[in-house]
Amino acid sequence: MARSRGGGRDFVEALARGIDVLTAFSPSKVAMTVSEVAEETGLARPTARRLLLTLESLGYVRSTAGTYTLTAKVLDIGTAVIAAQDSWDLAQPHMRDLVDFTQESSSMSVLDGSDIVYSARVAVPKIIALRVNIGTRFPAIAASMGKVLLADLDPDELDTALATPSQSPVIPRVNPSRAELESKLAEVRERGWALADEILSLGVRSVAAPVRGPDGRVDAALNVTVHAAETSIERLTGEFLPRLLDAAAKITTEWQNLAKLPCEEIRQ
Repeated sequence: MARSRGGGRDFVEALARGIDVLTAFSPSKVAMTVSEVAEETGLARPTARRLLLTLESLGYVRSTAGTYTLTAKVLDIGTAVIAAQDSWDLAQPHMRDLVDFTQESSSMSVLDGSDIVYSARVAVPKIIALRVNIGTRFPAIAASMGKVLLADLDPDELDTALATPSQSPVIPRVNPSRAELESKLAEVRERGWALADEILSLGVRSVAAPVRGPDGRVDAALNVTVHAAETSIERLTGEFLPRLLDAAAKITTEWQNLAKLPCEEIRQ
């Protein structure tokens, strides 16, 4: 039975039900069928189905084999509060330490379809740089963080991600073929990090490492971005990469420890 609530004559029940569907997902229910969403929200199954299809059309949920999951687009609703979330808070000190050492900007992102979405960032001022803010999107195939995130997907997940049209206004300088991309992703899996050298834009060079969640899957990617005219690949991978890998490992540990805490303790 659908939940009952007041709200007066201006209350929009359909909007409230859509929000109910979005908030039904949680760390313990990251993927649900239509029936499970209906049960969780108290909505009739046909109503839950229509709402899920609407949210999928808008890009806020994704369906795979009858199971729905949230996409990173939900971050667009309130990107200003991302930095206040526990997991990103835990990442910031390690990112600042990394930036203090490299004197270069560092960012974290998550995967949304064929794009990466920036979720955390510690920047240093540069005369020449891509404008990047929380919520900025870039095509995953052209970014070091994108390669790290794509490399963690199984073949079906990769097919789904790449089939999703990019919502980024940036057109990569290089568009690899599927065979070339899969070869690059195999390299990323083997060595545990990814490099992008002036693929997204001239002068932009970056290296990225995975940040894993409690289940061992890659939940986010962490990078160091440099200007190609200032920092060689040798310095980026020889001097900065070890610090990057160390920071990513520390954030992974922090996130995995956070997941072990009871919800009540996290909120305190």
